Amino acid sequence: MTTEEYVHVADLDDLAAEGRAVVSAGGRAVALFHHEDEVYAVDNRCPHMGFPLSEGSVEEGVLTCHWHHARFELEAGDTFDPWADDVQTFPVVARDGRVYIDPDPEPDVPPATRWRNRLADGLQENLPLVMAKSVVGLDDHGDGFITPLETAVNFGTRYRAGGWGRGLTTLGCLATLHDHLGGRDRRRAMFLGVREVAANCAGEPPRFQGYSFDNRDVPKERLQSWFRDNCEVRDEDGAERVLLTAVDALPPADVADLLFTAATDHLYMNSSHTLDFINTAFETLDHVGWAEHADAVLASVVPAITDASRSEERSSWRNPVDIAALCFDAADRLPELVAEGEGTRWKRPDDFVETLLSADPHEIIEALTGAIRSGASAERLADAVARAATHRVAYFATNNEFDDWNTVHHTLSYANAVHRATTRTDTAALYRGCFDGAMSVYLDRFLNSPRAPVPEPGDGDGDRDPEAIREDLLACFDEQGAVNRAGRLVNDHFDAGGDPAALKRTLSRGLLREDAGFHTIQNLEAGIQRFEVIDDERGRRLALIAPARYMAAHFPTRRENEQTFSIATRLHRGEKLHEAT
Repeated sequence: MTTEEYVHVADLDDLAAEGRAVVSAGGRAVALFHHEDEVYAVDNRCPHMGFPLSEGSVEEGVLTCHWHHARFELEAGDTFDPWADDVQTFPVVARDGRVYIDPDPEPDVPPATRWRNRLADGLQENLPLVMAKSVVGLDDHGDGFITPLETAVNFGTRYRAGGWGRGLTTLGCLATLHDHLGGRDRRRAMFLGVREVAANCAGEPPRFQGYSFDNRDVPKERLQSWFRDNCEVRDEDGAERVLLTAVDALPPADVADLLFTAATDHLYMNSSHTLDFINTAFETLDHVGWAEHADAVLASVVPAITDASRSEERSSWRNPVDIAALCFDAADRLPELVAEGEGTRWKRPDDFVETLLSADPHEIIEALTGAIRSGASAERLADAVARAATHRVAYFATNNEFDDWNTVHHTLSYANAVHRATTRTDTAALYRGCFDGAMSVYLDRFLNSPRAPVPEPGDGDGDRDPEAIREDLLACFDEQGAVNRAGRLVNDHFDAGGDPAALKRTLSRGLLREDAGFHTIQNLEAGIQRFEVIDDERGRRLALIAPARYMAAHFPTRRENEQTFSIATRLHRGEKLHEAT
């Protein structure tokens, strides 16, 4: 022992007489215990929720906190209860009737590593408070984005036999929104993402990934044919082996071609989710890295294709108009349409989006095929379909059933995913996604009957303070059903010349303080992504009016996530929750 490392904190006889004491060392409260003729020192704050451990009880070497009954092995501080975390212990020396402790022991692992390990514990046990504390701790050490994202991706792709689902999609959406968030909302987003992954995997059997073929010389065309054939007969194992071989042998754009082609071999698969999940998986890989994660991430999306429902099997796509046949016929004509448009550049007519919103599916398909014949790229055509889908959400009439919000949402989510996919691969198969998306827009037409009153540029009060408008928008989300008012406030913000980035942060703040559902998170992500790629004023307004109306329809909620996040934040700051009134 050296005087530089250890400090005198108590007299041994006094401690033995009392059995316990609270001392200050190195600026922190330390609980001393005299138990079975030995002296022990632990951080006086229970690692679960900060209750003074000096008020606990010790029996047979086990320290029990009296607030939530967390138990700790007294000598090393290890917990019996994974939800509680281990408690910090301090080396103790008793000499010449005096008790000394080292107030600043070297940690067993760096803090960032400890928080990463605790995040893994939280995911495994589905412990929201552990996950929240871990995200806050990681962010405090500069690892608040990639580490939670990567840890949750590894967990979610391994411990859910059904593969990529709503949990990983929620995580990917929030990762995409990350750069648009302000301050502490970035922590909230990562907490919500990892919590949704844990909840989606809870109680599920693990997933056992297959292996690629040894042959790396199979050409892309054959791999694509094999993959589509296996997906067609719903052979998940065979499709996965082919896909893993493609990941090992082909560049990312070719792998994207393979997946998005299979995802459009049938119509509007899984009511939009198949193509949407695949797109989000690719966007997640943009964050965590292709080389390290492409095999596990993309293998996990195979069930979304092989197990998917196919809309050509649904009555609504066959009767009273056989729109499935219209889509398949248009897809059969794609080679000649693309060839005819080669070398020309299509300019979207002013009334094109309104045509896509019309009640004649034949006219809609004719407009789409005519655009391809005139040189429309898949990217530009997908953008037009996504604009129409945005209109459906913005114009959603609240005299419809509440669940129908999801109907228009699914169409927007699908159309936006098709557009995002066109930036990743130039496969002509994504024209088929445009046909499917446009037919879903057509099927949603009754949900805009009548169209909701959406304000136009200039309708608002341009003299209002944008900050006050944003405050009103958050207050609007505190009221149930203030749908149209939310849309007007977004329009007012534009008329007042408010900063769009501040508006996006406010919408995100409104989202993240709620127990937002999977679809609500997707809806805001789609709105912000649409805003980023639209260059006309009215289109940009509608891109944010649509999610504001959708959010207002679904808020407020109980805000359980916010309560958990708030507790984690306050504990990290050292607040005494047990003394709060």
